[in-house]
Amino acid sequence: MTWQITEDAAAFRAAADDHLAADPARNTVLLTLSEGARRRPLASARYGWWTEADGRVTGAFLFTLPHEPALGPMPPDAARALVHVLPDAREVTSVRGEEETAAAFAQELAAQTGRRWTTTRRMRLYRLGALTPPDPAPHGRMRTATAEDIPFAVAWMEAFARDIGETDDEVDHTPNVEARVADRRLHFWETDDGPVSMASVSRIVAGQARVSPVYTPPEARRRGYAGAVTSAVSRAVLDAGARQVLLFTDLANPTSNALYQRLGYRPVTDHVGLTFA
Repeated sequence: MTWQITEDAAAFRAAADDHLAADPARNTVLLTLSEGARRRPLASARYGWWTEADGRVTGAFLFTLPHEPALGPMPPDAARALVHVLPDAREVTSVRGEEETAAAFAQELAAQTGRRWTTTRRMRLYRLGALTPPDPAPHGRMRTATAEDIPFAVAWMEAFARDIGETDDEVDHTPNVEARVADRRLHFWETDDGPVSMASVSRIVAGQARVSPVYTPPEARRRGYAGAVTSAVSRAVLDAGARQVLLFTDLANPTSNALYQRLGYRPVTDHVGLTFA
């Protein structure tokens, strides 16, 4: 049993694709991020897959510096072993994954370094069942973002990052927004006064796509716009051929969790974000 680590997204997908596609919902983060990296290679990223003695791949991770490692579902032994082979593991400040997997990684890192860790975020992965659009729908319509919207969308993406606690001022959201706009994956709910809510969706990979982010500025909240734009982009990606539509929520936000369940999203699994002292 061993980890294989590469900086080549295409090599990672070639080796791990069967494993990832066997449960695309639980591997959604690895699928969508690595698909983006295959199209637009990242300057600093590491990808890995865990191979059993019989040759089966049973786990995978993705680490796009300077962000936290994203751990897919894997045996606890694999999570513990990753601490010993991941370059810069001792400098990792946080990790994300399903709770059992992330905890196994954190416990091993703590044992090796003496660093303490705390749970700083709890998330829930949802999968769309029967889509139930808001009724009545709020005033307005969905509109796909264009190149002219990029500066505006970047500002909203920065605001979304602040809302969820990702406050790194050195992160430039412009390339991310430009890619979403070029692929027609970024959308607004728009009224006569202009955009009032925003939602984006990932590319369809292994039959799944993930809605993220969904953002409404404070002055436009509690008017149904987030539900309307989420419903509209969910319908659009289903019409484009997705078999599974997914999204993550912050469990500390009961409003969003209730909203997505009203739209027809159902829980799949919980994730945690762990931070090291």
